Amino acid sequence: MKRIMLFIMTNVAIMLVLSITLRLLGVDSILAENGSDLNIQALVILSGVIGFGGSFISLLMSKWMAKRMTGAVVISNPSNNIERWLINTVEKQAKIVGIKMPEVAIFPSPAMNAFATGASKNNSLMAVSQGLLDNMAQGEIEAVVGHEMSHIANGDMVTLTLIQGVVNTFVVFISRIVGHIVDRVILKNNRGHGIGYFISVMVAQVVLSILASTIVMYFSRKREFIADTGGADLAGHQNMINALKRLGQVEPEALPEQMAAFGINDKGGIMALFSSHPPIEARIEALEKRALTRS
Repeated sequence: MKRIMLFIMTNVAIMLVLSITLRLLGVDSILAENGSDLNIQALVILSGVIGFGGSFISLLMSKWMAKRMTGAVVISNPSNNIERWLINTVEKQAKIVGIKMPEVAIFPSPAMNAFATGASKNNSLMAVSQGLLDNMAQGEIEAVVGHEMSHIANGDMVTLTLIQGVVNTFVVFISRIVGHIVDRVILKNNRGHGIGYFISVMVAQVVLSILASTIVMYFSRKREFIADTGGADLAGHQNMINALKRLGQVEPEALPEQMAAFGINDKGGIMALFSSHPPIEARIEALEKRALTRS
């Protein structure tokens, strides 16, 4: 309930801030003086509905989408010792972090990876790749599971959804303001929205979406450091460090784009601003410093 209230309050707050800011800046007055018929209040509401609505729907569908995009199969009846051990490990950690038992799944990939998703911390999915189970020691797997369980317990799926909703709202709003200015003020079109409006909106939305994604990825990287400490608390600092070192030894296979921010590892490349995860080296260094302060 708290998260739903946060979603509603954030949505309302963003719409109010946009409306008040534009009035203080005199944007609506400027547009009106140039013959604009733009309804700022209606646009603010539309932007909020589109921005948050899309993110919220994606959150509600996240488990369903994750299973189909990765081929993850939920373990309903463990068929071998590793599956039984995995279920027991997740159950133990769920009790420690105070959440309901998530669905546990394995997805068919030779790469070492894992992810967590779901509409809330008590309605979630935690999945690991077959490659991770095959190539990591149990202590390292336990640390990776702890990392993902920390994502769930910290409500990171909801947090990133709210952040995405905020930036989406700004993208939708500003792109349409740009389109309206081009159409009415620059092109002097007063007969409904012309081609200039639609082209300007599309171009502005693409450019702004690219820039806005850096904001979401920034917060995603910050959440990874926090999840690493959660994994270290649940499975031990050395196990978490060893797991990260193992991940750093191989070229990671990226999860589908929609799932990348919730994985244990992701391709970084030279475009660091667009990476959902910090460099492995930085994560290991942060854990080593934390281990020293706690010893």
